[in-house]
Amino acid sequence: MNIDELKNTWNEDIMEETPEISIEQRNKLNLPLEKIRKNMRVEFWWVIGIFVFAFLVCSVCRPFKLQLYITVLIASMLIVTVFFFSKFFKLYNEISNPAPKTYDSLKDLVMQLNLNKQYYLSYYISFAPFLVCEILIVLEFIPWPKPLSELKIAVILIGSVIGGLFLLYLAGKFWFHRYYGRYMQHIENLLEELKR
Repeated sequence: MNIDELKNTWNEDIMEETPEISIEQRNKLNLPLEKIRKNMRVEFWWVIGIFVFAFLVCSVCRPFKLQLYITVLIASMLIVTVFFFSKFFKLYNEISNPAPKTYDSLKDLVMQLNLNKQYYLSYYISFAPFLVCEILIVLEFIPWPKPLSELKIAVILIGSVIGGLFLLYLAGKFWFHRYYGRYMQHIENLLEELKR
């Protein structure tokens, strides 16, 4: 192959444009994107409401040691939530822009949505240590008719961790699919349609 053939091949590759998304396809894309944005807003306000309620409940807990433990636990949960919601907020801003105009931008959007799906599941699973702390607090402050043996405490903790992780993962998958996954599927189908 000589230099001229390489130049021609290079120029042909550069000349190929990324396929445009038609107006009809952009309109199909707007509905699921708007549903995802709406669900993100609703979820954000629910989380704020839950934390406000949790801190209000903390303020009436007694004794002080229990109040302190629960307040620190909920504040820690809030820090984790703020971290993950900053990631979700970045996606929210990206999908608030007008619908993608090219195949590549749509492919990038699908990649961002799938990345946020992983963040979402990680968010739910990240609450496992908080579950362990809650169980420890319950075991410490609930008066038992007779003291629990070390074996019972170990079984309760290990069972809580295993069951809690399983339930948190399932809850995250269910919640994500219900509020975001089906709309993402619609966008992925549109991407497959454009590929043909």
